[in-house]
Amino acid sequence: MSRLPELRRAQLSPDAQAVWDAIVDTRGRQLETPAGGLPGPFNAFVHAPDVGGHLTALGATLRFGTSIERRLTEVAIITVGARWRAEFEWWAHARMAREHGVPDAVVTAIGRGEEPPFAAEDERVVHAIASSLVRSGVVDQQAYDAGRALLGDAGMVELVALCGYYTLISFVLNAFAVPLPAGVTPVWATSPG
Repeated sequence: MSRLPELRRAQLSPDAQAVWDAIVDTRGRQLETPAGGLPGPFNAFVHAPDVGGHLTALGATLRFGTSIERRLTEVAIITVGARWRAEFEWWAHARMAREHGVPDAVVTAIGRGEEPPFAAEDERVVHAIASSLVRSGVVDQQAYDAGRALLGDAGMVELVALCGYYTLISFVLNAFAVPLPAGVTPVWATSPG
């Protein structure tokens, strides 16, 4: 059970309702839970609309408005989510990674913390950068050079920002014990270490 009560739109201040509407506008009305709330990190966003509004806008930009191909964006997101064992993030984005062409064996290996069997060099490069960031907070020169050759300077800024954003989302999900949808089995039995 979440540490935050699940709010409904009618309960919110006008500022929080605007955040709710922005979330639903970029992600679809089907996002709402059966009880009429918002799942994942979005419930937290409407609890603190001054922060949540900015995070909503940043998240939409980083997922849908960068120069990075969506397949590679999803590789970075699941790499971050697996590091922090953010169950909801993993549940949502492992599916999206597969839908956008990331092979199942790669997704599974990332979830297990194993070296993925990459066939695509661009996925390997993005994973190396994301892994390095969540492991040590830095990117070694070889990985950086490969990332810059692949994505350019702007793409590297976008990728690093994406990894930082999804680290923040992982923290929100884990700190507030955001539950998985009913019937979904957790991937990890323990907390991140």
